[in-house]
Amino acid sequence: MAKVLIATEKPFSGVAVKGIKEVFDAAGYEVVMLEKYTEKSQLLNAVKDVDAMIIRSDKVDAEVLDAAKQLKIVVRAGAGYDNIDLAAATAHNIVAMNTPGQNANSVAELVFGLLVFGVRNFFNGTSGTELKGKKLGILAFGNVGRNVARIAKGFGMEIAAYDAYCPADAIEAAGVTAAKSQEELFETCDIVSLHIPATPETKQSINYVLVGKLKKGGILVNTARKEVIDEAGLIKLMEERKDLKYLTDIKPDADAEFAEKFPGRYFATPKKMGAQTAEANVNAGIAAANQIVGFLRDGITKFKVN
Repeated sequence: MAKVLIATEKPFSGVAVKGIKEVFDAAGYEVVMLEKYTEKSQLLNAVKDVDAMIIRSDKVDAEVLDAAKQLKIVVRAGAGYDNIDLAAATAHNIVAMNTPGQNANSVAELVFGLLVFGVRNFFNGTSGTELKGKKLGILAFGNVGRNVARIAKGFGMEIAAYDAYCPADAIEAAGVTAAKSQEELFETCDIVSLHIPATPETKQSINYVLVGKLKKGGILVNTARKEVIDEAGLIKLMEERKDLKYLTDIKPDADAEFAEKFPGRYFATPKKMGAQTAEANVNAGIAAANQIVGFLRDGITKFKVN
């Protein structure tokens, strides 16, 4: 009988756990829960004898993989997977997967929650602006980016996108203008929403020069990863340009400095909230469970990322 660990410092909802367990019960797998743990040693102990593992924002590094002598697969319930050491997973012959698309609508809706809050001056009673007629730039046109475009059409926005790995004709086929570069995207848009992963190429790529190309009154929205922002560069730019706003659901390392220097122009959620809906929680958890069963039973590696 396969043994599966659900290791979640930030637990799944009760409904999600019930659905996950139903998938594994049907497959005849044993489920072990490790929720709200506070020490890495607890995770190291829990992984010793499991065949598979589901995580959320939990860190799976070389030390964890060294301890997991029987582990064959780890699935991150969500789109991002930079909390898994992929090289170490490959070295241990462990398959790493994510669950792309399961949180996409949840993140996309949050983008517009942040935007409405931002253009209405954080609901401070003063006159704001509307999203209708504004040009929205979407940086990366994956599952989340496509959902952002879908919602933006309902607001009556003009929409452009750039994705180095998505052909222009695929972007155009979705009814979105394809920008030729990320520089062009920033130059031509009122608002840019970030949906890029944190990779060696993208880390700190959203910098002073690039964001400085935004139109007057521009807004930068980040529901991707904090690592893609050059925080020092953005602070310098916002000091020079009093018209810019930065809205994010990933609290920057320099959160206190942003908040102190840019009241009314900066907002960060208390914690990352892109996937914090009941629906996304359930969808991602059950998808992760099904992917584990598919891999262990049939060798399916469709969402392998290493």
